[in-house]
Amino acid sequence: MKALVFDFEVPTEAWTPPPGASGLLLNLASTPMALVDMEDARPLRPDWYVVKPRLVGICGSDSKQALMDFGADDADSAMAAFCSFPQVMGHEVVGEVVEAGPKAEGFDIGQRVVINPWLACRARGITPECPACVAGDYSLCHSFLSGSISRGIHTGVSSDATGGYAELMPAHSTMMFPVPDSLSDEQAVLADPFAVSLHAVTRNPPPPGGKVVVYGAGSLGTTALAGLKALYPGVQVAVVARFPAQAELARSLGADLVLEHEPRLGLIEALADWSGGNIVTGGMMMDDALPMCHPGGIDVVYDTVGKPETFEVGVRVLKARGTLVKEGFHGPGRWEWSPLYFKEIRWVGSNAFGIEEVEGRRAHGIQHYLDLAGSGRVDIVRMLTHTYPLAQWREAFAAIADQANSGAVKVAIDHR
Repeated sequence: MKALVFDFEVPTEAWTPPPGASGLLLNLASTPMALVDMEDARPLRPDWYVVKPRLVGICGSDSKQALMDFGADDADSAMAAFCSFPQVMGHEVVGEVVEAGPKAEGFDIGQRVVINPWLACRARGITPECPACVAGDYSLCHSFLSGSISRGIHTGVSSDATGGYAELMPAHSTMMFPVPDSLSDEQAVLADPFAVSLHAVTRNPPPPGGKVVVYGAGSLGTTALAGLKALYPGVQVAVVARFPAQAELARSLGADLVLEHEPRLGLIEALADWSGGNIVTGGMMMDDALPMCHPGGIDVVYDTVGKPETFEVGVRVLKARGTLVKEGFHGPGRWEWSPLYFKEIRWVGSNAFGIEEVEGRRAHGIQHYLDLAGSGRVDIVRMLTHTYPLAQWREAFAAIADQANSGAVKVAIDHR
């Protein structure tokens, strides 16, 4: 099968970036990835299947890895222990079941499925299940380094559990959800990013009638906005967007306010004006220091960017004892966090998804998305702006690297 392999020992394919390219586009020219021929995927255990991907979304973590965009100070990442190489990334997958292991149960050959990528206890053949898996918190599984499958938290970061940037991939029955005939591939492929934001929102819900900020308007920001509008219609949502295409999409999905990410002083002033926050200035503040709102007017900030400069804005506009949800992933960096302790802000991480409670019903986050999309309560298919065949993988990542010009929000690899 053809597969896009990430490995520091893979021969880098020659590629000339566009004239005048800089930053991430230059990184793409030297990324350790190559399209190669490798052995066809097989069931990793007797109860596994093989899936033929149809459409595969490029996750933000995949693009950061491919574009080497984790930040200059990320050399000591604790997460480095939770992966193995070589990797075939791609975990936002809608595909078709093409092979079953001798003990695989629950799915038919030819059935269309969405992949839940987490390599948790049951997928690894670990019994009894760990406490996190028993609770439905599969992204917190204790067994990511255990069993016969190579280390890795999910499909695409384990050398055994190859992902959707290939013509075939393995998957366990616990890692698949049937796709209703009423949903297109384009709708189904958005299940994973929606479930990520659903987890962040339902575990850290806004108060009735509250005001929240969704910081960032890429895949996670767009899905967070859609989830908030569907499940908490009485809550007002401000969205901070970096690019015009993102801002336009946010408005079309019902954002109450859409603001540019720069300048940050203007952003803080606009959010204070919208929410009724009181900006405090004066004293011994440096001329270029950002002010703080006290009292602030924002109940929750869902930060889908995860950079120091976004945290600095979030803690400044939040109410005392408000919540800053770190949903986005980026490398570490210094930030001025005195408002975090002064206002007793709750800063919480949000990691992927599992069993979520929505409107009194407990189900997997992916299943919630399929149900909400199937009923028409959530319609985010317009966020899928670009698709490319696997052979044009560099063009796909280039669209992400140059969003200002490409207008990309969600980009996918199309195997069909």
